[in-house]
Amino acid sequence: MTDVSPIQIAPSHHVRFVGSFDELIGTPFTGEVNALCWPRKLAGNFQEIIDKLGVDDGMTTIDDDDLSALKLTDSGAIAREILLADQALLRSHGLAPILDCITGYPQDDTIGPVPTDVYSYHADSAPVPADTYLCTYIGACSEGLANGAAIRRIEVAETRETLLKQYGGLDDDGFAAHLSEHCYDLHYQQLPGAQPYTFGLGNLWRIAIQYPGCPVPPCIHRAPRSPPGSSPRLLLIS
Repeated sequence: MTDVSPIQIAPSHHVRFVGSFDELIGTPFTGEVNALCWPRKLAGNFQEIIDKLGVDDGMTTIDDDDLSALKLTDSGAIAREILLADQALLRSHGLAPILDCITGYPQDDTIGPVPTDVYSYHADSAPVPADTYLCTYIGACSEGLANGAAIRRIEVAETRETLLKQYGGLDDDGFAAHLSEHCYDLHYQQLPGAQPYTFGLGNLWRIAIQYPGCPVPPCIHRAPRSPPGSSPRLLLIS
């Protein structure tokens, strides 16, 4: 697989690296740290998994029975065991992981100043304390931005003015609720000269999301745009 080391390029003040799953799930977010990464170089042929599944365009969720039914080479079987073991680890801690094979995500085709699809830099959110776990096994990897390298799109004067006009011109509690309802407040604009970092292949991440009382800023990230002709993305997310 492609050797991309997030250790070399991730912002050290936001990303902390751990050496085990127990550390990943048990280390609290504090200060400016809002992303934890367990770096891994995984064996196995994940491309064989994709090829044998014969997935359609878009996003296909793969369940354990689908994986178990595949007839694989030894290298493909190693990849399958990793996929099943990672999901079992997350489930053992009360999480609900999903394994997706992705050729592309739905895009926001509405005409407006704030794109709200996952290709836009954004923060995940929940009404209760929660985190996002994710790992890309093959294909293009997620990208992150340091919080100081981005600005919320609703804080860009021109964007906010356009949204306010669309709402009706009154900057009140209703306007704030409108921004939240449409997820405009979760999307970010990369600042000039800012450099994103890659989540890398095989690494298992836990990232902070936006929820009431969260002790740290949420991790800003986005889904990748896969180059034409590249492998579909195999992504575990919870």
